[in-house]
Amino acid sequence: MTMGENTIASLVFPIILRPILTQLEHRDLGASQTLKSAISKAEQAHSGFSYDFLMAIINKIELSHHLPPGQNLYLNEIILRLQGSISENELVEYRLNRAEDAFQELNKKSAALKRILSRIPDEISDRKTFLETIKEIASAIKKLLDAVNEIVGFIPGSSGKQQVEQRKKEFVKYSKKFSTTLKEYFKEGQPNAVFLSALYLIHQTNQIMITVKNRCE
Repeated sequence: MTMGENTIASLVFPIILRPILTQLEHRDLGASQTLKSAISKAEQAHSGFSYDFLMAIINKIELSHHLPPGQNLYLNEIILRLQGSISENELVEYRLNRAEDAFQELNKKSAALKRILSRIPDEISDRKTFLETIKEIASAIKKLLDAVNEIVGFIPGSSGKQQVEQRKKEFVKYSKKFSTTLKEYFKEGQPNAVFLSALYLIHQTNQIMITVKNRCE
C-alpha cells in the first residue's frame, strides 16, 4: 500500500464499516455484533483488511456499471465527510478514559480538529468561507499541540515521553504538508489533494491518541 492508502485504510473500519453495522443492530442485533466483532478481529490481525474489503466492493460496482476506476466514488471525500457525522464517543480507540482535566482536554481538542477538517468538502468551493475554515484549523492545531504538551508530564518513563514527542513531531510534519497542499490548491484547484492531506492530519491525530492511551491507561 502507498502512504495514502495506509492512511485511508486505518479509517475505513471506524468511520465507515463499524457505524453501518451499528445501525443494523436494530434489525438483527446478534448478527450485526458477530459481524462487527469478526471484522474488528480481522482488522487487528491483518491491518488494512477493511480497506481491501471495501475496495473489492467498489471495484465490483465499477465493473458491473462500466464505470472508470475511481471516477465516481471518491473515497477520500466520503471518509472526510463521514468523520464529521460520527460521535467521538463511538470512536473508543481514539478516546482517553482518564478523568484528569489534561486528558479530557486532549479529547476535546482532538475531536474539535477532526470535526473542523470534516467540513472541508462542504466549504472548499466557497473561497471566503474556506479561508475562515483554514484559520480555524490552524487554531485547532495549535490548541491540540498545547494539549499534548500538558499530557507529557503524565507519561511514565522516558521512552513513553519520547514516543509521544515523536508522534507530536509527525503531527507537526503533516500539519506543514497540509499548509503546503492548501497553497498548491489555490494555484491548481485540486480538491482531492486537500481531502487526502486532511485525512493524513486526522490519522496523525488518532496516532497521538492511541500512543497516549497505550502509555497511560
